[in-house]
Amino acid sequence: GKCNVQHGNVRETYRYLTDIFTTLVDLKWRFSLLIFILAYALTWLFFGLIWWVIAYSRGDLEHLGDHTWTPCVNNLNGFVSAFLFSIETETTIGYGHRVITDTCPEGIVLLLLQAILGSMVNAFMVGCMFVKISQPNKRAETLVFSSHAVVSLRDDRLCLMFRVGDLRDSHIVEASIRAKLIQSKQTQEGEFIPLDQTDLSVGFETGDDRLFLVSPLIISHEIDERSPFWDVSRGQLERDDFEIVVILEGMVEAT
Repeated sequence: GKCNVQHGNVRETYRYLTDIFTTLVDLKWRFSLLIFILAYALTWLFFGLIWWVIAYSRGDLEHLGDHTWTPCVNNLNGFVSAFLFSIETETTIGYGHRVITDTCPEGIVLLLLQAILGSMVNAFMVGCMFVKISQPNKRAETLVFSSHAVVSLRDDRLCLMFRVGDLRDSHIVEASIRAKLIQSKQTQEGEFIPLDQTDLSVGFETGDDRLFLVSPLIISHEIDERSPFWDVSRGQLERDDFEIVVILEGMVEAT
């Protein structure tokens, strides 16, 4: 499902930057792809500019046709070729026409820095994309809950029941289910608590909350003395403003 709670008046936005990886994963796809492209493009442009500055400061661009001159990077004749050399270095495509020489210590240091930074950018961005692709949002669409929940007798005990099923052939391993009753309440001291959360027992004590979803299952909450619905009549149940949130967790067998 989707959470309908929208956060507002968040002042300490810097906290999002302290966990930039999770922030990027939570972004929408269009922003994630934009950051993915910019991370590589800006890195290539930055190091391409430095390669061009090194070539310009050493005078390599002034000796393009001089075969007696040993440049820092062979066949680097401008910013475009420096940009291409930066791409080749960071993506480890392999040197052919343009290659660094051993007479340029500043180039060797820059080569090491770009190789290390490039590996870090790859690990960060590819890891971010992998986590985003493997998010269970689409997998959850094949988990189907019944349209209605019912209160009925079962084995002579009053129970709140609903059904859940998995449409896919690949099973969910270690599946477990829990339910929360969310409603506002007022304490005996007069304190008003909005959106108070109360656990609804769906078999935690007996292990029935751990599911084996090979076929649709009926999840049952027994309305006994410990249930928040124990003192609620049918008429009050229809009038009360509350919501039951059901949380199903598990691992996908295929991934």
